[in-house]
Order: sequence, then C-alpha cells, then structure tokens
Amino acid sequence: MGLPHDEGWAIPFDAPMYPPLPAWYRGVQFHTVLFRADPNEVARLLPEPLEPDPEGWCEATGIRIPFSSAYGAFLEAAVSQKVTFRGQTGWYGSHVWHDGPRGIAAGREIYGTPKIFSELDVRIAEASMLSRASMAGVPVLTISSSMETAITAAELPSFAPSWRLKIIPRADRPGPAIKQLIEGSVAAIDVEVLTAFRGRGTVHFEPSPFGDLTGLRPLEYGDAYYWEANYGEGFAAIAYDYLTGE
Repeated sequence: MGLPHDEGWAIPFDAPMYPPLPAWYRGVQFHTVLFRADPNEVARLLPEPLEPDPEGWCEATGIRIPFSSAYGAFLEAAVSQKVTFRGQTGWYGSHVWHDGPRGIAAGREIYGTPKIFSELDVRIAEASMLSRASMAGVPVLTISSSMETAITAAELPSFAPSWRLKIIPRADRPGPAIKQLIEGSVAAIDVEVLTAFRGRGTVHFEPSPFGDLTGLRPLEYGDAYYWEANYGEGFAAIAYDYLTGE
C-alpha cells in the first residue's frame, strides 16, 4: 500500500518538493514602502468581491531570507493593495517576485501566494535597503528605503488581514478546480522582531511584457519601514470559497 485514500501533502507523495508546515525563518530582513496609486489601476488587479481603497494606498516590500527550514535561502519582492472585503479593511497581495523553486511551488499551492520566478537583487548599503526584481532580464520593480528612526515592533504597520487568491485549474476543461480567497496573516507564528526603523522610500515600476504594473506608479508616498525578524509560518484560513459561495 502506498498513499492512503485520505492522506497526502504534496507530489510526488513519497518525496514532496517542499515539507509539511510549519516553516521556520531566521534573520529575515524586510523593507516596506507605502504609496498611493490611481484607485482605478488598483481595481484592475483585484478579484471580486474585493473593493479598492478610495485613495489607492498600496505597499511594496523587499525581503532577504538568509535561512528557511523549508525552502532554503531566497530573495523576494512583493506588491499589495489596500482593499475592503465584506466591510473589513485589509491588504490583497497581487504580485510576488521570488527566486526559489520550492518557495514558489509551496506559496502558490498552499496559500495562493502569486509567486513568479524572477531574478532579484536585495541588499543593504549604509543606512538603506534596495530591492530590484527582473523577469528574463527585464527590470520590473525597484524599491529603495532609508533607516532613519528606531521604532518598536508595535509601531510597525499592520498588513492584516492579508488576502491572496488561490486558483488551481481543472484538468478536464477550462476553469478552476479550486478558487479560494485565503487569509494569510494568521499563518505567522512565534514572531520575534529583532530591530525596526522608520524612514523614507521610493518605488519604481518598469514596463515589461511579462506583466506591466506601471499603472501603479506612486502619486504620493507614505512612510517606509525596515525590520528584522524571526518567525514561523503555519496554516492560513479560507476567507471565501468561490465555488461553494461560502
């Protein structure tokens, strides 16, 4: 007997590409820049029934992960939009650029995180952090920020709820076999913020044949934040199942 009828994690089932949750991360470096974009351009990236923030607030984040128990070391950049879902305000992650194959598979298959294989350069220089994402050598996104004022973990902005759209296509015909809105912020466990700073930042989108986000060009900037943390990642929650209506 191989795999029992009611068990399984990922394929191949005898040697899954990524291990079961939880995943553990150590010494992770983040920087996030808040900015305001055209609400009409934000709406273009949202699945129903999410509604864009009337002012078009978004955030861009660069991440350097030197250690992950599940996926190894990797780099990442991401863009999220402030939204409303059933009267609740939160954030929707529309694009994530990522350079690790195991992390891409796990993120998409477990949480619906929209991870795209990319080339990334994420670095700290003096009192600033820089993240660049490219696809097939074509630049897509640049994020830069400064570290100016030390703050406490409680002063970092909250991006919860953090929704993602999980879609797995049918094998027998067009359409989704699974289509769910996932709430990912509840997956974070044992979070330990080691240091945090507030500063200023910039976000720049480049036109690309692989996904043009230049419509999100910043109209106004908010604060930028840098922090380092240890944390774990467990199971998320299904906020809405499109196929059952629940």
